[in-house]
Order: sequence, then C-alpha cells, then structure tokens
Amino acid sequence: MEKFEIIKEKIELLSEKLSNLPSKPGIYQFKDKNGKVIYVGKSKNLRNRVRSYFQIGKPQDAKTNAMIRHIFDFEIIIVDSEIEAFLLEDNLIKSLKPKYNIMLRDDKSYPYVRVTNEEFPRIFSTRRLIKDGSKYFGPFTDVRSIKQLIRSIRTIFQLRSCDLKLTENAISRGKFKVCLDYHIRKCQGPCEGYISREEYLNNVKSAIQVLSGKTREIEKILEDEMYSLSERMEFEKAAIVRNKLQALRDFSSRQKVIFTDFIDRDIFGIAKIDSYACSIVLKVREGKLLGKRHYIIKNAELDTEAEIIAKTIEKWYLETDFIPAELLVPCEFDQLEYITDWLGKRRGKTLSIQIPKIGEKKKIVDMANANANFILNEYLLALSKREQNVARSVLALQRDLRLKNPPIRMECFDNSHLQGTNLVSSLVVFENGKPKKSDYRKFKIKTVDGNDDFASMREVVERRYSRLIEENQKLPDLIIIDGGKGQLSAAVEVLTKLNLSEKVTVIGLAKRLEEIFLPSKKDAILLPKSSSSLKLLQQIRDEAHRFAIMFHRQLREKNMLYTQLTEIPLIGKTTASKLLKIFGSVEKISTASFDELTKHITKRQAEEIIKYFQGSH
Repeated sequence: MEKFEIIKEKIELLSEKLSNLPSKPGIYQFKDKNGKVIYVGKSKNLRNRVRSYFQIGKPQDAKTNAMIRHIFDFEIIIVDSEIEAFLLEDNLIKSLKPKYNIMLRDDKSYPYVRVTNEEFPRIFSTRRLIKDGSKYFGPFTDVRSIKQLIRSIRTIFQLRSCDLKLTENAISRGKFKVCLDYHIRKCQGPCEGYISREEYLNNVKSAIQVLSGKTREIEKILEDEMYSLSERMEFEKAAIVRNKLQALRDFSSRQKVIFTDFIDRDIFGIAKIDSYACSIVLKVREGKLLGKRHYIIKNAELDTEAEIIAKTIEKWYLETDFIPAELLVPCEFDQLEYITDWLGKRRGKTLSIQIPKIGEKKKIVDMANANANFILNEYLLALSKREQNVARSVLALQRDLRLKNPPIRMECFDNSHLQGTNLVSSLVVFENGKPKKSDYRKFKIKTVDGNDDFASMREVVERRYSRLIEENQKLPDLIIIDGGKGQLSAAVEVLTKLNLSEKVTVIGLAKRLEEIFLPSKKDAILLPKSSSSLKLLQQIRDEAHRFAIMFHRQLREKNMLYTQLTEIPLIGKTTASKLLKIFGSVEKISTASFDELTKHITKRQAEEIIKYFQGSH
C-alpha cells in the first residue's frame, strides 16, 4: 500500500506535466527535490514511456521503485528521430552521471584502426577520433593484436607507413623520394608515382574489407588475379600476388573459427558478483572470432541483467559503425523491439536479435558469460589487492577529495623561469604516497615566448598525455597542477581536447592559502592543516617545485658556461658544448695543454683558448 500511496502522491504533484506530454521521440530527465537529475531515459513515444512509471498496480523492479520515491520533477527534450534520442541520452548520462542510470565504464582506453581521408590513405592505430571523413575500426582490446593486424595489412597490400602529405599534384612535381619500405617491397612507392592512385585505392579498399573481417572475398579476388597473370605468362607479377594471397591466408588461419556458416554476429554476455557486474561483446565475422570488448559496472546491485545487456548493446553500437546480421544475447530485455528497430534503420536492412536456449548458439552465449565472469573476478582480485596495500594518506586524500578510486599514481606539474627566460617545467610522480623518481620528467618550454604560465602549462600537459596515449601507457589516477584556477583551466582545456577529462581527475593547488581547486566546483576546498591528505599534496607539490628549480639552475649554469666559452674567438656553441662534454668543466678546459686541446679542435682554436685563459690569470 505504501508504494501505491507514493505513486498517487507523484501523480498529484506532476499531473499537469504528465497530461501534456507529447507522443514524440525524445529524452526525459527525472529530478529530485533539489533539482538534481537522477535519471535520464529515452523513448520513441515520450507520453507512453514517462506515464508508465506512474501507473498504479504496474509491477516495477526494486531500482525503479527506489527512484520513483525521489522524483519531484521532470523535463523532456523532443528530437526528430530515435537515433538522435540515443545520442542525446548517451551524452547526458556522460555529463550528468545520474544516480539511477547504469554507468558502463572501461578500465582503460582502447585503440581504433584509422583509415585516413586522404588522396593516398594511411592505416594506423589511434586513440583519438577525429571527424574529418576518416574511417575507424574497433575499438580493439588487445594492443598487441592490433599492431600485428596493421603490420599484416601493410605487408599484404603494401600500403605506405609514412606521414607524407601525398597528392597527385605534389607527386607529379617530383616533390618526394621513395624510402626503404619501397626497396624491401613493403610499399609500392606512391610518393614517386610507381603505383597509380586508382591501384593504391583498390589496395586500401581490400585492406578495409580485411579490417571488417571479410577475407574470403579478397582471397578469391587475389586467387583469380594470380591465375589470370599466369595464363598471360606474367609470372613475376603472379608470384607477387601469390605471396599476398599466402600472407592473407596465414593471417586468416590465426583467427579462431567458432561458426561454420560465415554469418557476422555479435555475442553478448554478462556476469554479476555482489555490487559489481561485467558485460562483454564477442565480435564474430564470417564465423571467426575477431575480438572482444568488456565493460565494468559498479554499484550494480539494483540493476537487472536485462537492463545491463540493453545498455551494453546501446553503448557498443554508439561506438562502432558496423552492425552485423545477428545478435545473440543471454536474456530478454524490455527495449528489444526499440533496439531492433534502431539498429535495423542504421544497418539499412533487418537484423535478428536471438536469445538461444539450446544448441551451438547457446554454447557460444555461455562462453561469453564465462569470459565476463573471468574478467570480473580478475578485476575484483586486482581491486582487493590494491585496496589492501594503499597507504593511509592516499586513502585520506581519496576521502577528502571524494574521489571514486584511491589516487595510487599521482603526477604533479610545476613551471619555473627567471624573468621570463629559460622557461622549464617539471613532472614528479608519486605512487602509493611515495616518490617514484625513475618516472620524473623535465620539459624545456618550446612554444611560449615570455612569462606565460598558462600557455606553458598547456604545452607540457599536452606533450605529456599525448605521449602516454600514443605509447599506450597507464594514465595517472590524479593530476596535480601547481597553481590556481588559471593554471587548472589551462590543463583542463588540454585534457578535454585529448578526450581525457572524464578518464582522469585533475586538481589545482594554490600555495598562498593551500586552496584546492576542482574543475567542476566554483569554490575552493580547504583541508585542515594537520590532515595527512593535505600534507601529502604539499609534499608532492614541494617536490615538483624543487625538481623544477634544480632543472632551471642546471640550464642556467650550463648557459653561463657556454657564454664564457663562446666569448673566446673562433669558439661557437657547438665547439663549446663538445669541449664541456669531453673535459667536464670550464676549469679543466682552462688548464688543458695545447696537445690535449688539438686532439679535439683545430690548432687556431686551441691557441685562442690558451691565450684567453692566460690573459685572465
């Protein structure tokens, strides 16, 4: 009865809004008494969907019942199509992080394969998606396999690996020269016009089919071409095609065959343990298992398996362009018709979503569930080990800054200069509350003139995290910027540009009042001066400052030494640098004999050095 009373109360509160809902596609946002969005949903018919939450007697799951208690208002946004509703819902969930929405999280950033939109396209791996007409395949979870894939494709189809801006006009003017790849038959030399653009694009087209898992058709084309060349007595060309065909077959044979009907499928699986869940998708193309992708869901105790599977399907097909003919899922879910319709429209033809109960398809779904269970157990084991060994100060910092995870790895930036000259920046790293000096880094500021602290911070943050992304290195749990709102904003600007603003937490620490600034909060946080968390932040900030000053002093002293030596006639910067490396100091250079000097420089230069230092004594 209590539930019915609550629903009646909500109907009375929202009756006018509920009666005016349109029967159009869009998204709805439920809000609590403070106006905070607690749930974002979508529907092709807003009137029916929103009103369904407030129907007396309709059975609801535990999560929906809990959510209804906290609904005091709602807003809608009408859109033109279901696809727009999907995209808008996804964006709002990412930005608002509503309490009752299922949050699918990746425990790392996955790479894609990019086929560039150029006259002579390139194929390489990337983690940054740029909307310039390029095609993207992925995401791929295994970095080693993606490197192997690209290497195989470049070898089979002899695609260029350079980053030259090739155009037919530039090639015709003889602007470029072939590199080693051409001579070792890894590239057909489009830069010098040894292969026409049409032929090159055909090779790229074939490579795209392989990336899509479509190897049978390419094998048949290459086989026909090989026999055709043999019949025309062009045996050398036929041998090249034969080698391509063999390399393609070798590549194809390494992929695990799990179906013999050659149908493209995606298989979804799920596992739940306590308040955590893991969902997974296995990609099968032409019957071969190409890869998998998983998501970790925290605070999932109120989420049903059906809800998680539905959200996983939505998330996956918002990330990838290819939609197969068949989806295999472990359970039924409410939005089956809605998702089938959405994917069918995107695919351009119908598709089948099946819940197999027996046979080979059931075994494959069970395999997907087993994979999800294994990944989830591995994740929880790593989480348990991590929590057991975390330093108290790190846990205190997590608590005081309200971070989702303990900031095990922290990276702190500090800038240093002398009246706008010799601009440098330091990066120090702490792991589990202790300095990790092997990971410290020094930066000479390259793009900033004068004393512009914000621009300097932008440069070093971009250089640091562009490289981590490129090299597939682990991101820190917390980035600390030595400075106030301005320096923090400069760092956030770069992290947003690199698509890292939601993957890593960044704070600013202003020295004057030890204020802590967060990008999402207007007011600063002031921690008690005796707190272990503040002491830890001060320690890492002071270490970054010390390291920056030390680097700055080294550069200054080095420049002074150069200046002293370059005052000598015939001694330039290159020679001064060479002598300092050999002798170690200006003092040792000043006492070196003529014979010792002439081993490394000319006689005239040696004479000038001896003359200079004898005159200074």
